[in-house]
Amino acid sequence: MTSPYRVCFVCTGNICRSPIAESVFRARLTEAGLDGLVEVDSAGTDGWHEGDSADPRAVAVLDAHGYGSDHTARQFHASWFPRLDLVIALDEGHLRELRRLAPTPEDAAKVRLLRSYDLSLGPSPDPSLGLSGEPSGGFGVPDPYYGGSAGFEECLETVEAASEGLLVTVRNTIEKAA
Repeated sequence: MTSPYRVCFVCTGNICRSPIAESVFRARLTEAGLDGLVEVDSAGTDGWHEGDSADPRAVAVLDAHGYGSDHTARQFHASWFPRLDLVIALDEGHLRELRRLAPTPEDAAKVRLLRSYDLSLGPSPDPSLGLSGEPSGGFGVPDPYYGGSAGFEECLETVEAASEGLLVTVRNTIEKAA
């Protein structure tokens, strides 16, 4: 594989869920020795918070669990699809929006729900894990923005659980390309 594999996590404003997912997955890649082979970033479907730091509650939960939290919010653009290998939506609304933005069917196929990689939920509906079908309700990462710190803890736990399966998928993809 000559160029890095590129993953982008996408939520609504890029200040809560997607920065948490980016930080957690970057840590998983480092632990697996894949950080030099995979680039990770995040964005939001909307530009409301563009240029802002991550929500202080997201930063607090990341710091409390030993993850990095340096982040600047930005909006996802359809023009990014050609350079990305995988676009990870944090909930079903993001999935629909991202697939609508995709310029080609191949680009739309790059969009996956993060929780579809959570192996604790049973057989994954994600085709990249070898099974077919679309996830139905309940596969979104709950939005902690309008709640308290407990919601950010739950978000982190949900992201951590799904990151393990995502890591397996990315590792397998990289090994096949090598």
